[in-house]
Amino acid sequence: MPLNGVTSIDASGFERAHASTHYTKRTNLTIQQLKTTLLVDTATNAVLDVHVTTTRKHDTQIAPQLVKRNVQSIAVLTGDKGYDDQKLRQLARDHDIRPLIKHCEFSSLHKAWNARLDSDLYHCRNMNETVNASIKQKYGAFVRSRLWRKQFRELLIKCIVHNVERGLAISREECESPSP
Repeated sequence: MPLNGVTSIDASGFERAHASTHYTKRTNLTIQQLKTTLLVDTATNAVLDVHVTTTRKHDTQIAPQLVKRNVQSIAVLTGDKGYDDQKLRQLARDHDIRPLIKHCEFSSLHKAWNARLDSDLYHCRNMNETVNASIKQKYGAFVRSRLWRKQFRELLIKCIVHNVERGLAISREECESPSP
């Protein structure tokens, strides 16, 4: 698929056991979730990279790993305020990546920096939320496997199948559109 270099990063949770919320509340069960961080190309909605963890690592600890692994595919990195970290911004700049990440507003200077963000590019980060929602809707917001490595593989397969479907949809659109 053709990539435009504008990427978005965001995390979502997948349940590790498929049980109804009514049942879990009634029996006082706690279902541990997998924190899944996706790096998505905003032009094609293709998943470029996946990071899965069972711990509650902060987004700023996960993002540098994804950026380092995909430097060649990223020109612009968009993210919400959860990714507001100077080390991440510096890492991106060191690799000639433009970080479009909102600052947590602790001062008027942060508000001014947020006002200067390129709003058209920054709003492309919503595509990541769309990809997360579509994967959960099509393939389920849970994993069926019991073992950690199989849970990771299951989530990876969901992302691969999503990419294949996006690639087929893009090629179908190109075939149906008239050539100029």
